[in-house]
Amino acid sequence: MRTIAQHYADALADVAISEKSVEAVSRELRDFLALLRETPQLGILLGSPAVSRANKHAVAAALVERMGASQTLRNFLFVVINQRRMALLPEIQLAFETQLDDRQGVARASVTSARELKESERKHLRAALERLSGRRVEAQYSLDPALIAGAVVRVGSTIYDGSVRTQLERLRARLESQ
Repeated sequence: MRTIAQHYADALADVAISEKSVEAVSRELRDFLALLRETPQLGILLGSPAVSRANKHAVAAALVERMGASQTLRNFLFVVINQRRMALLPEIQLAFETQLDDRQGVARASVTSARELKESERKHLRAALERLSGRRVEAQYSLDPALIAGAVVRVGSTIYDGSVRTQLERLRARLESQ
């Protein structure tokens, strides 16, 4: 079942793709949400039923103009305000990014390794993940020395654990069960 946020995200994705402004709209929406996180009073004001729609529109338009953002973002915010969905904006943004990834054939990967991976290792890992997923992979890398060696990769809900720590834990469990 699709959520309300997904419907808004789909609509925004349709517009951004048709206007060939996917990266710009995505960045602007992230920036707008960052602004709301930095100044929670803005989110309260834009979501409050006590504030008139006209005042909310004026505030949103001023923020969009100050950010140098597009009319697409302004119009989208007006729709969200009109439908009283400002509280869903973070969820809409996540659904929007997911929708864009799906439409563009991108899989996001989170790679945690025991040491910094060399560029050649990153390329080999990315190529292997692309073969497994059948999609273009964009990875974020982080370090966790507790892994001892190897890496743990998450692509969507799938986890590939090639860490020495996990292998040692499995060996210990097998030895204890015998």
